[in-house]
Amino acid sequence: MRVMTKSALRLLAVPLAVLGLLFAAAAPASAHAALVSSDPAQGAVVGTAPAQVRLTFSEGVLLTKDAIRVLGPDGGRADTGGANDAGRGDTTAAVALRQGLGDGTYTVAWKVVSDDSHPVAGAFTFSIGAPSKTSVPLPAEEVGGGAVGTLYDIGRYAAYLGFALLVGAAFFIGVCWPDGARTRSMRRLVATGWATMVAATILLLMLRAPYVNGGGLGDAFDLGGVRDVLDTRPGAALLSRLLLLAAGAVFIAVLFGSWARREDPVERQDLAWGLAIGGAVVAVGLAATWAMAEHASVGIQAPVAMPVDIVHLLAMAVWLGGLTALLTALRGGQRVERAAVRRFSRIAFGAVVTLVVTGVYQSWRQLGSWDALVSTGYGRLLMVKVGLVAVLVGLAWLSRRWTARLGEAAVRGRTAVAQPVGAGRKGAGGGSGHASERAGQLARQQAALARERARKERDADAERTGLRTSVLAEVAVAVVVLAVTTLLTGTQPGRAAQEEGAARQASAPVAEVPEPLDVTIPFDTGGPDGKGEAEITMDPGGVGANELHLLVTAPDGQAFDVPEVQVSFTLKSQKIGPLPVSLGKVDTGHWSAESVQIPASGEWTVAVTVRTSDIDQVTRTKAVKIGS
Repeated sequence: MRVMTKSALRLLAVPLAVLGLLFAAAAPASAHAALVSSDPAQGAVVGTAPAQVRLTFSEGVLLTKDAIRVLGPDGGRADTGGANDAGRGDTTAAVALRQGLGDGTYTVAWKVVSDDSHPVAGAFTFSIGAPSKTSVPLPAEEVGGGAVGTLYDIGRYAAYLGFALLVGAAFFIGVCWPDGARTRSMRRLVATGWATMVAATILLLMLRAPYVNGGGLGDAFDLGGVRDVLDTRPGAALLSRLLLLAAGAVFIAVLFGSWARREDPVERQDLAWGLAIGGAVVAVGLAATWAMAEHASVGIQAPVAMPVDIVHLLAMAVWLGGLTALLTALRGGQRVERAAVRRFSRIAFGAVVTLVVTGVYQSWRQLGSWDALVSTGYGRLLMVKVGLVAVLVGLAWLSRRWTARLGEAAVRGRTAVAQPVGAGRKGAGGGSGHASERAGQLARQQAALARERARKERDADAERTGLRTSVLAEVAVAVVVLAVTTLLTGTQPGRAAQEEGAARQASAPVAEVPEPLDVTIPFDTGGPDGKGEAEITMDPGGVGANELHLLVTAPDGQAFDVPEVQVSFTLKSQKIGPLPVSLGKVDTGHWSAESVQIPASGEWTVAVTVRTSDIDQVTRTKAVKIGS
């Protein structure tokens, strides 16, 4: 394939940079199953020891090993172990407590997997008789983050991208450009999509156990963990995806083998019907492995949402994968008939309409209210996606305009290489080796000249150049849309976030109201405008839920924005944390976060990381007293 021009690389540079920033800035996957209530409630003081601790979530959960642990004032286990498996679709989980528990403060640490396959963990306290002053060592509950979480997110994105290339390129060849089955570039493109999906699925299968259990990269090679994963719904979906990809390999072999070589139109048409049916089954099955294990499978109207999600994924693949195939053909110089380009243009328009309709339905289902569009991380990401899709629609309109103006010459790539001069004059040289070598050299020279003439004709064709550029821009923006979509699947839906917030507001407050926390941390990143102060206020400033505000000010006291700021809390004496704070932008230099959970009192370390440029960043810490 011809190397991309500098202008094309510049056009791709911006979306690729945005893609990198999206993944670099992505925090661990947000909880999808929110803890909406507990019995005993968070911070509650009960007169007698309860028989069990029961948790209620916003959606069904799957229980991991040691899903619920209850630790007594002395740090020992207060539960009997073996939390009740809530089962598929059940929103409650419970663990029985030991008999004869004494007075004091008890810590509940929980770790579950949402019905949509995402892990979530948390901790809270309650007291029997009276609060205890005894410290409880609580291991940090970190799931879905770190190197494992980053690799898992990359694997999820690669799986989506491979699906789009495999399904979209195969569809483009089978429906729009059958002659493409005879070209090397199309074979490579479809094979790349298939191989990417296989590699990504194996990676996800290996990382699944440490991803949900909070393990390290070494745990990915634990065969026992892989076996446990296969017994879960997400693991079964990944295994089904591998089996479908095996069937997809047979489809690819027939597409680029028997079907591509058939010359008889009747035989080729008969084989095409079989390919169409088999390819449709594989494509729908692959899309279903997402729909049956992620967002669409939980929440309201799940029986409707799952087929809608399948249609949404297939439309995405036809559009993005087809665009990539068209761009590959145009840039590679293959002969693409005008009818093929116009046929794909009509199909792509239908795919866009399908994406919009199904996307609107899924957005309504996940948001629940207009307020969630601006007040939740899911809603804000969704608005970014809507804006990018609007740009894509505009680019698609430009491509359709270029397609309408395209003549047969505008889509003609390399012409057939002329027969070598002297190919029919074998007897003139008496069959000597020297004459044959001379003829070969002459043929290669003529072929090179023919390719150069074809390239100049192609580059001089304004319609072809315009179509190629607009399609390249569509593909570049679509890559970023796919990245945002991947992040959306790892972000707590707006409906669940609002349910969690309402439940926390209704939870029982701590008996003793502490003083609000107010701490100022100076920083200096060492770069231009790198000095300032980070002022953190947290109300009520005690154990339980808190509202946090962060104000970044310059040396003159004026608030100013920085590209990135992060806050976390660590209680080293009890091995808790670091607990990251999910900040939301409020105003210039002002960020805030609701329901910042502090699970225990003690000498906490608050860390503030400030980045003032691409390379200037610093982390400063300060010890603060939280709770009694």
